[in-house]
Amino acid sequence: MHNKDTQLSMGKFPPWLAVLAALTALGALAIDMYLPSFTAIAKDLGVGTNLVQLTLASFLIGLAVGQMFYGPLSDRFGRKPPLFFGIALYFVCSLLCIFAQSIETLIVLRLFQGLGGSAGMVIPRAMVRDRMGAEGSAKAFSMLMLVFGLAPILAPFIGGLMLVFASWRGIFVVLTIFGLLCMLGTRKYLTETVDVSRAEPLHLGRTLRQYWGLLRHRQFMSFVLCGGLVQAGMFAYIAGGPFVVIELHGIKPQYFGFVFASNAIGLIAASQINARLVVKRSAERVLGKVLWVPAGLSLAVVLAVLAGLESLPLLLFGFFGFLTAYGFTGPNATAIALKHQGRQAGTAAALMGTLQFGMGVLSGVVMSLWHDGTALPLVSVMAICGVSAFLLYHFVAKHEPVTPAMH
Repeated sequence: MHNKDTQLSMGKFPPWLAVLAALTALGALAIDMYLPSFTAIAKDLGVGTNLVQLTLASFLIGLAVGQMFYGPLSDRFGRKPPLFFGIALYFVCSLLCIFAQSIETLIVLRLFQGLGGSAGMVIPRAMVRDRMGAEGSAKAFSMLMLVFGLAPILAPFIGGLMLVFASWRGIFVVLTIFGLLCMLGTRKYLTETVDVSRAEPLHLGRTLRQYWGLLRHRQFMSFVLCGGLVQAGMFAYIAGGPFVVIELHGIKPQYFGFVFASNAIGLIAASQINARLVVKRSAERVLGKVLWVPAGLSLAVVLAVLAGLESLPLLLFGFFGFLTAYGFTGPNATAIALKHQGRQAGTAAALMGTLQFGMGVLSGVVMSLWHDGTALPLVSVMAICGVSAFLLYHFVAKHEPVTPAMH
């Protein structure tokens, strides 16, 4: 078990934090890297692209569901054993995907690949909370955001490059190698952060009571939802942005990557600025000051679209501001929500991940259902998310006493 590290020097990325950062990228890489290969997979397996889309849906289901299990397991048995199991499952399924000969096999393997990869979404958060103080956690989460922001930039590029030099199966070769490297890094650089001798026995009733206690804990839930709403706005952009930018405003598909990359760079830059800000100012104060940006910008863009003043520069500016703000809101909301969760930090991180990821998926579903051939659905969903996060913080979150959830 490792002693708490309350200090984290800027400019230094310790090996343990680098490994945790790589683990948080497992899900993003497995999603974004193979998106360019949908047509190739459909042609090779002799199916329609609609069936290939089910491989993405099954992976997302695995990511969402798996998080609920890894949290309690990591609180009871320590962080490393369930984390290593999850990465191993991810590695094995990635390897088997290389040899899949039917779409049904690929769908099932992607489900279990998601179940394995979800360990990297939950347990690293809990390990950071274990090792760092409250403000140190916000700083560390900001450094993790660097990799989280880089993944969607690099993954489609790597996936597209693999399709030039190899078949779609080469993408899963890369994912297999990455999974193996994560396993080796976890074994070598990560130390246990939980005193298992003090952990309570794992019991379904107790676990459900813990989840219920967290769901009823207004302070915890308000910060989870606050961060989740801004993240949901980002998911809406990922789902609807290509249509608005490419189809409506005529940017060539090959140039859309530059738009996507510029927003990711803004997110990365904000997360690194945040890592410095929380040294002198509390995470709560930074979060409160920044939330007006996604709320105000997205609302202004909606009003402009309704008034007939829509333009590509206006939309791009609004998207950039919203996603850049997530570089501040994501790390700080996470750190504050987990601040006082003690020995149930893994369970709390699991519930947080599932709820926030579920909100993101829901925003994407809304985008697909509310499609009227204009930019209004996208900017409206982003505005609803941004304004709701702002109101939730200023009228609920900051007024709630900071106490651990009952369990």
